[in-house]
Amino acid sequence: MRNLLKRTLSGIIFVLIFFSAILYSENSYIALIILCGFLCIWEFIRMIKLKSFVPYVLFAFVLFLMIKRRDSHAISLVLMISILSSVFLIYQLFAKKEISFLNDRVKLGVTIRYVIFSVCFLVLLPFYENNFHPYLMISILSIIWVNDSFAFLVGKNFGKNKLFPSVSPKKTIEGFFGGFIFSLLAAMFISKFNLDFSMLNWMIIGVIVSVIGTVGDLVESKFKRQAKVKDSGSIMPGHGGILDRLDSLLFAAPFVYLYINFIIRFVFN
Repeated sequence: MRNLLKRTLSGIIFVLIFFSAILYSENSYIALIILCGFLCIWEFIRMIKLKSFVPYVLFAFVLFLMIKRRDSHAISLVLMISILSSVFLIYQLFAKKEISFLNDRVKLGVTIRYVIFSVCFLVLLPFYENNFHPYLMISILSIIWVNDSFAFLVGKNFGKNKLFPSVSPKKTIEGFFGGFIFSLLAAMFISKFNLDFSMLNWMIIGVIVSVIGTVGDLVESKFKRQAKVKDSGSIMPGHGGILDRLDSLLFAAPFVYLYINFIIRFVFN
């Protein structure tokens, strides 16, 4: 009970900080994600035992270029690399083999594709058609946090069948479907107020966020299990590290960006 209260309070504070930064200005949102990005990189390279400052430099460089050249074809290339890398990590998750790190070069490559590119697309998510849409980002965040919250609550109270016991013993099939159903309900509710997209598109975003976000959580759990650590960090009481709190969102970000900026923009319009 005490841990649940600690988890709830730190989660509420985190959400309030995020929402305040988004609503205040685009610069405050970017600044917050940059801070979270550096923390995620620090936690991840510590987890995989990569002693290098290069990831921080690359993150700053890549993010600067992506923000300044949001319409560049290079972003499409980075998106393709990010998606393919995520698909490969999903394959490695279900293949039940360890993610191999032969040397520091491989570790750096995984850090770039898994953390750096994902954080960059998280920065770009609220920029739709070259305009900053704060409520678009709040809507996406709301769906993923509804998914995480109800997956936890349903799993804790009704979960009996393990979802992926070799990687995350506490996750259950019942919890997954609880999060999935409530994500769809949240997406339907959001579509009544946020008219950026149709109800169908919001529900598809809900599916992407729920399914891909859950897989992203499992991928990070696999990294942690290989590193023999419970959490990526300890900055958030009851949650662990920033990467633990953002793992679902980061993994889903490139997929949501792809759907919003390519499929909705060029297929549904």
